Amino acid sequence: MSGNSVWRPLHEELARWQEAGKVARFWWRDDDAIEPTAALDRLLGLANAHETPLTVAVVPAKTGPALSERLSAASGVSVAVHGWSHENHAPPQEKKQELGGHRLAEAVLGELYSGFLTLQRLHPARFIPMLVPPWNRIDGSLVSKLPALGFECMSAFGRAAEEASIPLLNTHIDVMGRGADQKGPRVGKPHDELVSELVTELQDRFEGGHEPVGLLTHHLAHDATAWKFTEGFLAETGDHPAIAWKPATALVKDQMSTT
Repeated sequence: MSGNSVWRPLHEELARWQEAGKVARFWWRDDDAIEPTAALDRLLGLANAHETPLTVAVVPAKTGPALSERLSAASGVSVAVHGWSHENHAPPQEKKQELGGHRLAEAVLGELYSGFLTLQRLHPARFIPMLVPPWNRIDGSLVSKLPALGFECMSAFGRAAEEASIPLLNTHIDVMGRGADQKGPRVGKPHDELVSELVTELQDRFEGGHEPVGLLTHHLAHDATAWKFTEGFLAETGDHPAIAWKPATALVKDQMSTT
């Protein structure tokens, strides 16, 4: 572990976990993959260098064999369904949604089923039956219908509801955020802010919270700040005895057994 002071609160919290003989489970999801890019190469390089399992949320309507071929050479990577085309169907005054209640449910579910089949065909060895809603938003009336399409789990952002119609494997730490004015393009969050969020999540689970902590990255949108944090966080936690990085496949099984 480094001596960088920004990581000190995390070091102290992990020391508490280690002293108590506890191990926190983490998992990693990266959104919006479509095709091979230099940013994707960098992402996969980090996962490989730190031997960290990675779930890539792929946009089915915009991807193809090129991504399948690129990921076939990557170890420890799984593929989840990131909606259908990642297109916004909400009016301007609402937050962006592809899977909202703005269209007939049959149309939305039909697209999701097409996305499921597309990625299952393109990534047979890496595909997991997980839906990642674009912008982490989905109309509640659709969720209960996902198992009929073959989905076994859903992943959004924030604490998972205790009672859900499908197992949830959410993310909690998004390395990207808005600037101080909350306007303009997303940028990498300050590292001390992210460390504070991590410590809060760990403190919440210290007394027995079962939910794994999810790291959320967006390789196509990363700036230098986001890349530096991602690499630093993997380095700080990769071999720590109080941290266990888990593949989504294993965690989905755990969530299904407790739902």
